[in-house]
Amino acid sequence: MDDILKTGTTTVGIVCKDCIILGADKRATSGHFIANKNVNKVLPINNQMMVTTAGTVSDIQLMVKLIKAELKLKEIRTNKTTTVKEGANLLAGMVYANIRKMSLIPGISHFLVGGFDSKKSLYDLYPDGSIAEINDFVSSGSGSVMAYGVLEANYKKDMKEKEGVELMIKALNSAIQRDAASGEGIDVFVIDKKGVKKSLQKIINTRL
Repeated sequence: MDDILKTGTTTVGIVCKDCIILGADKRATSGHFIANKNVNKVLPINNQMMVTTAGTVSDIQLMVKLIKAELKLKEIRTNKTTTVKEGANLLAGMVYANIRKMSLIPGISHFLVGGFDSKKSLYDLYPDGSIAEINDFVSSGSGSVMAYGVLEANYKKDMKEKEGVELMIKALNSAIQRDAASGEGIDVFVIDKKGVKKSLQKIINTRL
């Protein structure tokens, strides 16, 4: 059963001078089986925030739906735009509650939350529901070890958007080349003061 439930991925978040960049591969796995070759792992939750996803797919899908609804309701009730910090903390609470409920299938999920309100923000939401603000870069998933090697060696403070996108591609490509659970290409998104935009969708040939 443990082998069947094992999944893998690579997601990355990078803090640049004027934006946050989020990216991920597109492969979904179940043990050694490639379950899907075209998965969107970087998802919008409103006009100024996005999340990367890793973990149990059903739990991820439900929590993304819930956080989108909760943020919309909050804005309607308060007539104020929700900050990235508020959104990240609300989602972290959902992750905390989800991992502690009794279930035959563990509801493990790991989110990176990036956004831009009056300033740029990037948060790492651990599978246990804890939360950490990130000031440079972060990666999650089975390919994160390879991605971190590239990020540690090449990240510079106050990188421009173009430099950040190039570093994102390099980090994800490194993971794809060595992590069997990551592959099929990458998605890269940029969040800045203008909102969310897709920067790149690229197919990368893996050497398996």
